[in-house]
Amino acid sequence: MTISIFKRYLPNKFRRLLRYLYFIPKQIGRPKVFCISMQRSGTTSVGEFLKDHGFKVARESDSVNHNWSYLWYLGDFKSIIKSLAFKSFQAYEDAPWWCPDFYKFLYHHFPNSKFIFFYRDPDKWFDSMKSLKNGKIPGNTRRHCKIYHRMSEFYDKLDNDPNFQPTWTKKDQLLRLDNMREHYIKTYEENKREIIEFFNKVKPDALFVGRLEDDKKWQKLGDFLDIKVNENYNVHANKSKK
Repeated sequence: MTISIFKRYLPNKFRRLLRYLYFIPKQIGRPKVFCISMQRSGTTSVGEFLKDHGFKVARESDSVNHNWSYLWYLGDFKSIIKSLAFKSFQAYEDAPWWCPDFYKFLYHHFPNSKFIFFYRDPDKWFDSMKSLKNGKIPGNTRRHCKIYHRMSEFYDKLDNDPNFQPTWTKKDQLLRLDNMREHYIKTYEENKREIIEFFNKVKPDALFVGRLEDDKKWQKLGDFLDIKVNENYNVHANKSKK
């Protein structure tokens, strides 16, 4: 019986374990790459770019399967980076890598890693946020409020609205983005400034900063990662579910 046939008879969790154990040795000595762009700022496209250029990339499904965003919310960062799943990847996109201040923890634990930060016109970014779920906030309400500084509103509704029943892990989308443009754009711009300021202080060459509107962004990112990118290469992955 070949190994591939044998694997077919294993439960899914054991198949995943074998896959992690296979890939972990391949990541030894390789610098990790984290995409820390905020959601709706090209994170999925970055994941496609990295995959297309030979990186083993952790995507949104990997984060969901291992509750990494939930662990981020609990502050249990070490459980994330000690997991076999995390160790089996070289590159990471989507949550929780872009969540507030997580990049600082990642930098100090992986000082040779590279960080990718794309940003876009803030008004277009907010328009994209609103259109994603028809005006509802995307993702888990509790985590969203933490990220976008709406915890006061969150707790007020939790204490006074019996119909407001947020979960800890599900994409419940219990609030809306109506009349919140100025607040969200301010948060978006502050996040950008904090990230750039941090890396300018600790290690400027560890961070790539690019505009989504830049036609040469992928070639510039290739230069940053020291990989060759075809002059005509382009990718635009617009994830509709978050």
